[in-house]
Formats: sequence, structure tokens, C-alpha cells
Amino acid sequence: MAIASTPPAPPTSPTPARSRGAGRLPAPALFGVLAVLLIVLLVLAAGRGAYPISPSQVVAIFLSKLGVSDSGFDAQQMGVLWTIRLPRVVLGAGIGALLGMAGATMQSLFRNPLADPGLIGVSSGAALAVALTIVFGNLWWPGLTTQLGLALYPLAAFAGGVVTTLLVYRIGRTSLGVSVAAMLLAGIALNAIAFALIGLASYVATDEQLRSMTFWNLGSLAAASWPVAGVVSAGGVIAVFGMWRLRVGLNAMALGEAEARHLGVHVDRLKTLSIIFSALAVGLAVAFCGMIGFIGLVAPHCIRLIAGPDARVVMPGSALLGAALTVGADVVARTLVAPAEMPIGVLTALIGAPFFLVLLLRGKGRMMEG
Repeated sequence: MAIASTPPAPPTSPTPARSRGAGRLPAPALFGVLAVLLIVLLVLAAGRGAYPISPSQVVAIFLSKLGVSDSGFDAQQMGVLWTIRLPRVVLGAGIGALLGMAGATMQSLFRNPLADPGLIGVSSGAALAVALTIVFGNLWWPGLTTQLGLALYPLAAFAGGVVTTLLVYRIGRTSLGVSVAAMLLAGIALNAIAFALIGLASYVATDEQLRSMTFWNLGSLAAASWPVAGVVSAGGVIAVFGMWRLRVGLNAMALGEAEARHLGVHVDRLKTLSIIFSALAVGLAVAFCGMIGFIGLVAPHCIRLIAGPDARVVMPGSALLGAALTVGADVVARTLVAPAEMPIGVLTALIGAPFFLVLLLRGKGRMMEG
């Protein structure tokens, strides 16, 4: 699609007017508060569990790794922290950051705070792809699990997320732009289709496959290990870097597609890259932790309320808050029904669904116009 009849000017850094309003928390202060909150939750989460480790001992073990101190803890505490707890909290923080940033990207792209990856079907599409891979993967492609190893489920989830996002965007797009109402209704329909097909796959699955699929549906960080955290970190860096590079164009999109084109933004390329990197982030989360909903909805909306709609603030702020929310939810999930463990996806849904209803009630006037 042609961009303009004259050579486009380099994209500028349009800042939405509301970000300059009084009463907004400055970005450095916001990032500082969120960073401190995340560090506190990481230390707390690393110490909570069947074998308790005090925060001071957690700090002492970290200092010992840096060669600063070698006292205040025993070898068993170091082993538990380093091999069991730390991979889990690192994975939780990474997944939360990916979901928060993917939510911020999709909300900026669709220009609506209700555009959560879970609500519009991206998460369920990724989960469906993983479920089909679990049940039929080796049947359709013998040796598939052995050949692709840890990369199998992320690739399947990524493909499912991309296809679902493109379908939602295609259905929601009209000659006047993207209809939020059509997009959400398409998401509901695709969610229903995905869950129906997951149910069908569950019907023909073996007992072992059924246990794996239950894990994806409820969401959990129980499969955390250093290799898994490494794969998520490697893929997450690509997704986060890709989404961050789109921040200027996403700010321009807040003014409208036509205005963004006049500012020199290649809108179609921006949409494609936003969908690809968001789907990669959501796919990584779903592949290793199952469906953890509403983090991508709550985190960007809270940051936007506190600091304004500037994507240069909303995206990193959402990543930090998403990480803190996920780590905090995991702590609650592990301690609320101890010694058992509540699936983290259940907990985030119990908290996030009422939040979504509040958003829906506040924005129902605009929904009717969408």
C-alpha cells in the first residue's frame, strides 16, 4: 500500500497530549518504584515454600555468589534456592514482563485498553496449537519431539498466536479502521472454537497427554528450570527488543492511522511487526507456563492511568508491573492452599476478570460506537 505521494519524513516522536497533563507520575519515579517492588517480590518469592528461607538468607546467598560473603546460610538452603526457587521466580518475572509488554503493544496497536492477548483469543490460539502438538505431533511427524526438543512448544504456540492475531485483526478491520466491538466478538468466537478443539483433543488424548494439557489450560510455573528459563529469556529478548523498536510508531498510531501515515510511519509494516513480536511473547508464555490471563490487560492499563499513554513509558512500565504481578501471584498461589499449589492462571483470572468488567462498564459508551 502506498504511503504518500511525496517522500515521507522520518518518523518523529509524537507524544500524546494526555501524557503532558498535570498529575502524572514522572517516568523515572515510576520505573524506580516498580523496580524496587519487583526486587522485594523476587526476594520474598525466592524464600517462600515448604522449606522456608528468610529474606536475609536469600540476600546472603546472592552475596556469596558475588564473592562478598559466605555465611548466614547452609548448603541445603543454597541448593534449594539455586536449583528450585530461583529458576521459578526468574521464569515468572520473564513471563510477566512478556505478557505486560505484549498487552501494551496490542492495546496501542488497536487503540483500546481492552485489547488483551487472552480476551481476543491469542492465548487460546497458542494453547490450541500446543495441545494439538502434544496429542497429534508425533502422530503426524514421527520423532518431532526429539528433533525440536525445547523449541517445539514455543514454535507451535508462536504459530498459533500469529494465526489467531491475524484472524482477529482481519475480522475486526473495516473501511473506517479497526472495530473494537467486532474485534472482541471475534475474540470470543475464536476462544470458543479453540476451547472446543482443545476439548476434542483432550477426548482422544492419553492419560499422560491429558495431564500435560490440563497444565496448559490452568497455567503454572511448576515446570520451571534453568534450561526453560534460558529459552524464555533468549526468545523474550528478541520479542521485547522488537516491540520496543515500535514505540515511536505506536505513539503515532494513537493519533489515528491517517495521521500516522502523514508522520512518515509505515503503518502496515508497523501492524505486521506488532503482531509478530506480540505473538512471539505470548507464545513463549503459553508454551512453558500455560494460559496466564489478564496480566496483559491489567498492567498496561494501570501504567497508563499512572503515567499517561506515551508508549515509551507504558511499554517498559508494563513489563516491570507485569513481572511484579506474576511473581506476586505465584507467591500467593503457592501459599494460599499450602502444601498444595493453586494454578496461577486461576488466581490471575479471579483478580483480572473483575478488573476487566470495571473497564468494560467504564468504556461501554465507546464500545457501542466501535
